[in-house]
Amino acid sequence: MEPLRVVAQLWERIEARDWDGVAGLIAEDAVIEWPVSGERIVGRANFIAVNSDDDCADERADERSVELLRILADGNLVVTEVEIPQDHVVYRAVSLWTVRDGEIVGAREYWTSPGQDPAPRWRAGYVEPLVAD
Repeated sequence: MEPLRVVAQLWERIEARDWDGVAGLIAEDAVIEWPVSGERIVGRANFIAVNSDDDCADERADERSVELLRILADGNLVVTEVEIPQDHVVYRAVSLWTVRDGEIVGAREYWTSPGQDPAPRWRAGYVEPLVAD
């Protein structure tokens, strides 16, 4: 399967909470990095555990959907931008996925919430507010 389709299916399966299906797309020794929180997830089993952890069920009770905003591919590299709205906040992620032989072998994901890092006042004369699409 081509890399773009592998990653598109990943997000579809994450939205469906199809963890067995997600596992089928992740290499056993995949490495997923989250620089914003300073974490590295090593291995398929850990990736599934982090994303499906029942201990976080209360925190994720208001999850609605995963909206794939953008997906681009160049060879084995796939870049996605997703939005995950929740009752209390909207999460956005830009992810850089590496796919080999139909499996995700690595990624680096940057998660944040729009407005989480307020602009400094000194830039006000040079910028305008970004209006959500």
